[in-house]
Amino acid sequence: MSTFLLVHGAWHGGWVWERVVPALRAAGHDVHTPTLTGLSDRAHTLTPQVGLSTHVQDVVGMIEAYDLREVVLVGHSYAGQIVTGTADRVPERLATRVYLDAFVGDDGEAAIDLQPATVAGHWREAAEGPGFGWLVPPRSLTKLGVTEQADIDWLTPRLTPHPWLTYTEPLRLTGKGDQVPAVFIECVEWMRVFAAHAERAAVRGWPTHRLATGHEAMVTAPDELAALLLEIVPS
Repeated sequence: MSTFLLVHGAWHGGWVWERVVPALRAAGHDVHTPTLTGLSDRAHTLTPQVGLSTHVQDVVGMIEAYDLREVVLVGHSYAGQIVTGTADRVPERLATRVYLDAFVGDDGEAAIDLQPATVAGHWREAAEGPGFGWLVPPRSLTKLGVTEQADIDWLTPRLTPHPWLTYTEPLRLTGKGDQVPAVFIECVEWMRVFAAHAERAAVRGWPTHRLATGHEAMVTAPDELAALLLEIVPS
């Protein structure tokens, strides 16, 4: 069976996948949900030096330490950058890259430059103001398409500030990751910040899928997301 490695986005931790994991494991797959340096239960490791390369190393380190192979590497939102960076480092260990409403970046591109101008402006203001120049406080969950109060109440106390350097540090790629097949999943019932990335994926010939939910699909549509991930698993 396959090994899923699910990587969370900004402000979250590995716990955010807990509604998706049971279905994947019930289908016989191995599942790992790391928390990235400086976030959530690892908030005590947060420093201004935590950047994209730190988080890529988090994932590469887990893959190598656990000797994971044929990995279905799933990245949500910001973690699309991590998926791309990891694939470039250890392409031989990956079976598929899955971009869940996520950045599809190229060599030299930073996450902040891949956002729509208005959204990028909000991030810069947040980092420069309440983020003290090196953090990005959590955004409003309703803007991310979370509408159920129970979901908002579950997410809110678990979110932690995100290191700004992860959004300003560019990808440095050799091109080796291009050999790993890729899939894009767009969440379409919110402001669709990642629509341009879905289009970029389609132009590259990647299979693209749509989920009728907000950005936080693993929380708001976990069954539908799990079913789609199981459909994507390579035979």
